[in-house]
Amino acid sequence: MTGFGSGRAIVGTEEVAVEFRSVNGKFCDVKPRLPRELQALEAAAVRQVKERIARGAVDLFVHRSAADGGDLIPKVDEALADRYVEAFRALRDRLGLAGEVTLADVIGAEGVLSVEHRSPDLEAAEQALRAALDEALDRLVAMREREGRALRDDLAARLETIRGHVARVAEEAPAAVRQHQERIAQRVEELTGGIPLDPQRLAQEVALLAERSDVAEEITRMESHTAQFARLLEADEPAGRRMDFLVQEMLREVNTIGSKSQWAPIAALVVELKAEIERIREQVQNVE
Repeated sequence: MTGFGSGRAIVGTEEVAVEFRSVNGKFCDVKPRLPRELQALEAAAVRQVKERIARGAVDLFVHRSAADGGDLIPKVDEALADRYVEAFRALRDRLGLAGEVTLADVIGAEGVLSVEHRSPDLEAAEQALRAALDEALDRLVAMREREGRALRDDLAARLETIRGHVARVAEEAPAAVRQHQERIAQRVEELTGGIPLDPQRLAQEVALLAERSDVAEEITRMESHTAQFARLLEADEPAGRRMDFLVQEMLREVNTIGSKSQWAPIAALVVELKAEIERIREQVQNVE
């Protein structure tokens, strides 16, 4: 499911800010983007995310700075400064000039003064990262839960539609079997051209062919699948993959019903069932 979350934490001299962006995904795929100095913490950050998120493509952005604003520190090359002073004095004496070498002269010389990034305190940065991740995950999960509740209501409504269609198939099934029997008997009579046949033998063959068009087993399995799906909708643990499996099984049963029964009312219901199951299948991809 989609969602966004952010968090920030300060531990010692380390400040860490994180952001999450989550979109639909069949598995949990975390794409971390950490600054180079925190790369050693990447694996732990990914594990922390996967402890809370079971499905979805998650982009994780991490930014680190010094809590006191002192990310950059000056560095003086004292040996180079000494050589500059010696060189300036030698030049002064050779040219017969007056005056002393000043600090400004030395500091302004190339290479004497530079700035560099302060090495992070990894232990403090790790604690700050964990705290910021917890805060951001809380917000991300809360947003996904709100979307999940709306998605659950939509799936529940579609499931009731499917149950209604299945109940109508069950009502039409006896008529479909009778119609199939009558059609077979009529066809046999046409093919035999009025030649008398053994009534018992004919009844057996007609019954055998009609049995092949019976969809009672498929209806029973559909009722079982929809009942399991309804229970998963109320479950607290992640159920997206199990729902995905049940949807595939429902579609299999509906296809079998369609192939076994040529009764027009059932054929129309099969079309409606396939459409609803496909809509559920698309939505289930968003379920954790």
